[in-house]
Amino acid sequence: MNKPLCAGALAMALTSLSSQADTLLGVYAGAQAWDMETTGGFSDSNNNVDFNFDDETKGSFYVALEHPVPFVPNIKLQRTGLDTNGQTVLSSSMTYGGELFSADTTVNTSLDLVSTDYIAYYELFDNDLVSFDLGINAKHLDGDIYLEAKNDATQNAARDFSGFVPMLYSRVEVGVPFTGLGAFVEGSFLAFDDNKITDYQAAITYGLLDNLAIDATLQLGYRSLEMELDDLDGIYTDFEFSGAFVGVEVHF
Repeated sequence: MNKPLCAGALAMALTSLSSQADTLLGVYAGAQAWDMETTGGFSDSNNNVDFNFDDETKGSFYVALEHPVPFVPNIKLQRTGLDTNGQTVLSSSMTYGGELFSADTTVNTSLDLVSTDYIAYYELFDNDLVSFDLGINAKHLDGDIYLEAKNDATQNAARDFSGFVPMLYSRVEVGVPFTGLGAFVEGSFLAFDDNKITDYQAAITYGLLDNLAIDATLQLGYRSLEMELDDLDGIYTDFEFSGAFVGVEVHF
């Protein structure tokens, strides 16, 4: 067998092995830097008060595992930090954590919150041009909200809360052939009685690396998380976290 033919056979074999490996198991991992703006308020008595919060750059990390086993969903785990601080002059009095904060009091606010998404989904349609995923998301919220009067540190109160929120999940992705460009829209949604959560992101993507071992993609987009909770572990919220993000995803 001549050398060109040997090289061609070897290339075809490597491509075949890579394709089979990806068919058997695909791992996606990504990280995003999110320029997050926070608005809204909270209470522990269904009488929310709006607060001022600082803009923050937060991190979001995820990993997804896809496989060809019939009827068994793919899985994705995503973790996002939402903590921020702020200072507000209360326009009206409020009771929080058993402590009365009078109107016109300047209060320092600390919000320590983590959102973790446990997603199970199916690929209903998937090719090089369009893909569509649908599934469910068990979003776990774990947080602590602390208030302290600026001029009287002895006047303070804190409440922690934690719980799962079931949501619908979907993702649509499109690609532009021969350019490396693409786009996706991804979101989780819930609307039930007085509870409403929407967590969506949309981005333009560009393939940085594409070979037999690994693919790498750059993301540039926008994310919004609106969280209206009615008595989650004793806490009521009306938050919106939003802003642009840049990220990188790798596919093994």
